[in-house]
Amino acid sequence: MKMKHFIIVKFKEEVNKQDLIAPINKLFKETLKIEGVFDVILHLSNSTLPNRYDIMIEMILSETGLKNFDKSEIHLNWKKDYGSFILNKAIFDCEA
Repeated sequence: MKMKHFIIVKFKEEVNKQDLIAPINKLFKETLKIEGVFDVILHLSNSTLPNRYDIMIEMILSETGLKNFDKSEIHLNWKKDYGSFILNKAIFDCEA
């Protein structure tokens, strides 16, 4: 069964968001090499309101793909390289 995995991110105010978009997109495109990951889409917010989140990473994967992603080097790099820029994030999973 395919599922959707969303990572919704609000960056810290002092972060230059535009500088992060391309490297984050490149990092997450690498997840397509993980068994069970079928697609990844980076959505950018079109709102400048202060109470809005900045990006949403949408992954289409299997349950096994989610487990493989969670234990992957890519996921570790995401946390290590970008965690300090994140003010808040939400994770949401649902059926595809």
